[in-house]
Parts: sequence; C-alpha cells; structure tokens
Amino acid sequence: MEFLVVLVMVLLGSSIKAYGAINQVSWREISNINNKGPYIGIVVPNAFELNPLLQSSSFVPHNKFPYFDFAGKKFRIGELEKKKVIVVMSGLSMLNAGLATQLLLTLFNVKGVLHYGIAGNVNSKFQIGDVTIPQYWAHTGLWFWQRFGDNSNDVETSGFSRELGYLKFSHYNNYTKYSKSVENLLSKVWYQSEEIFPVDGTPEVLQHAFWVPVDKTYFEIARKLKNVELDSCVNTTCLPRKPIVVRVKKGVSANVFVDNKAYRDFLNSKFDATPTDMESASVALVCFQHKIPFIAIRSLSDLAGGGSSSTNEISIFLSLASQNAFNVLVKFISLL
Repeated sequence: MEFLVVLVMVLLGSSIKAYGAINQVSWREISNINNKGPYIGIVVPNAFELNPLLQSSSFVPHNKFPYFDFAGKKFRIGELEKKKVIVVMSGLSMLNAGLATQLLLTLFNVKGVLHYGIAGNVNSKFQIGDVTIPQYWAHTGLWFWQRFGDNSNDVETSGFSRELGYLKFSHYNNYTKYSKSVENLLSKVWYQSEEIFPVDGTPEVLQHAFWVPVDKTYFEIARKLKNVELDSCVNTTCLPRKPIVVRVKKGVSANVFVDNKAYRDFLNSKFDATPTDMESASVALVCFQHKIPFIAIRSLSDLAGGGSSSTNEISIFLSLASQNAFNVLVKFISLL
C-alpha cells in the first residue's frame, strides 16, 4: 500500500493524517513546524557555502524543531536575524537544486526563497569577491545539437526553436596562419527555453521560459546592500580592491563548471551574463512556477577560465566568496 497516499490536510495548520510514503509521525512534525510559520526558505548549494550560516551567531536553531530530515535532505528550522527561516543544502547541480526547492515548497509554509552561494565571473567589469544580484536568470544547458552540415531548418522540424541563437563550434577552431577555415564536426548547438507548468495554469499545458525574473520587491530591497562589509583578503593574499555588492542584469546556470576563457567570453557577449553557476536558474524556475518570491545572491569566486593564473582561482578564494555571499544574505534578510 506504499503508493496509496490518503491525506486529510488543512494547509498551513491543524491536523494532517497520512498513509503511504510520508508516515503519520512525519506529517505531524511537518504540521507542527508549519504552525510556527510562515518561513523564508534559504537554499544553499554546498557545505562550504552553508558553513558560514551554521557558524554565525545570527542563526538560532529552533529550540523544539531544529531540523527535519526527509528524502536525503536536512531542513534546518530556526531564525536568521530574527526572521523565521528553513534552510536546506541542495548539493551541486541543477537537479539537486530543483529537487531541494520543490521539497521545501511542497512540505513547508514558505513565503519566499533566498538562494546564495559562489559563482564564476564572466564579466570583466567585476572582480573576484564581488557579490552579484542578477535581475534575471536563465538555464543555458538545454540545447538542440544540430547535425553536421547546413541543416538549420532541422531545428524547427524537430519541434525546437532558433529564437535564442546558437554556439557554432567552428568559430572556436584553433587556427595557425597556415590553416584554412574548415567546418567543425560538432556543428552548432541552439539554446532552448525551459518548458514550465505554472501552478495557476492548466495542468499539462506547458509554457516556455528562458529569462526568469527575480521578485521585484526583493530586487528593489537589494539596492540597500551597497555598504555591506565584505572580506578582501585570504591570509596574506588580498584582492586588488575592496569587493562590492552590485545588482546586475543577468546570470546563467547549467550543469557545467566553466573554466574556459572562450566559453566565458561567449556567455558574456551572447547573454550579457555576469555570474555563472550550477544551481540558481533551477531554484528560480521552481519558484517561478510556484509563484513564490525569489532572489539569488552570488559572490564571484573565480574568473571562469579568464584569469592569467594557470589554475582556477577558486582554490584560493572559495572561503572568502562564500563568506561574502552570506554576509550579504544576512543584511538582505534583516531588511525584509
């Protein structure tokens, strides 16, 4: 009878009875937690980004329900800057971030979602340590990969779109002065929008979304974050200037750790992106479909392959960027 789920539930309160995948004890605990809500949900990708929160005196776990474990996730309940929060570490990748966000919104009484962490920097106007807050996020990992040859019409005939443009691999062939221009067997990839199913839409009737906006009120509040104190040194290694908090136009996400100058430059020139990461757009898409306010705060930990160093800068600046992102989150939540 595991797949038979009988729920008698009054949302955001009172009694819940369940038989099936979620047992009665768990539903009772969820109900007790939700009775103390609503909460601000905080989704953080990895342990090194979560640690500044757990080590901060600003975060106070709930005295009766400090955490709830479910489906491989630990949902930490407490207060951050005296605001009621539920914190979940998603793990790396779009899949994990989307799953964690969906569980957060399904199980708990959440009125808004804040996402923070580190990111690669694909915009030469900014430096490592800066904290970026994009107005829009896009998933740039959904592609139509065109076969070799001049077959662009195959995109539409296969049910996909050419609206968002492409990456042509032959543009990145490594020529010498004696080489002649040749096509690349990898041809082109065409970027595609996500198919979404909003909660206020008709079930199984899809809509398309590429650039997902953050919440307008949250983005306006982010104007007030310019004076947040940010770290600029790791031991004796210091950044060229003091890091800043900046609202930017666009950020991009995909299941790709970008450490390649050519693709870094492409993401900036093609999409006007500043941070690139592996989770934010997934969290944004889930919240967008659920009509839940959302914003992401990403501190730049490396130059995504665009630096002069022979190795990625994240090995040095990971802890600094993680702390800076958290410092901005703390200030942001205090303003809500």
